[in-house]
Amino acid sequence: MSGLGKMLIFFGVIMALAGVILLLAPKIPWLGKLPGDITYHGRGFTFYFPLGTCILLSILLSLILYLFRK
Repeated sequence: MSGLGKMLIFFGVIMALAGVILLLAPKIPWLGKLPGDITYHGRGFTFYFPLGTCILLSILLSLILYLFRK
C-alpha cells in the first residue's frame, strides 16, 4: 500500500506543477511563437501545432528529470 501512496503523491505534485505552468504560460511572450511552430489559417478555422515549443519543453523536462535521478 505504501507504493500506491507514493505514486499518488508523485502524480499530485506533477498535476500541481502542470497547473502552475498553465497559469504562468500566458505571461511568457515567446512561448508558443518559436521557430518550428506550425500555424495554418484556412477558411473558417485555424490549425496550430507548437512543434518547436514541444521540442524545447521535452528537452528541458528531460534535463530536469536527468538531474533528479543523479
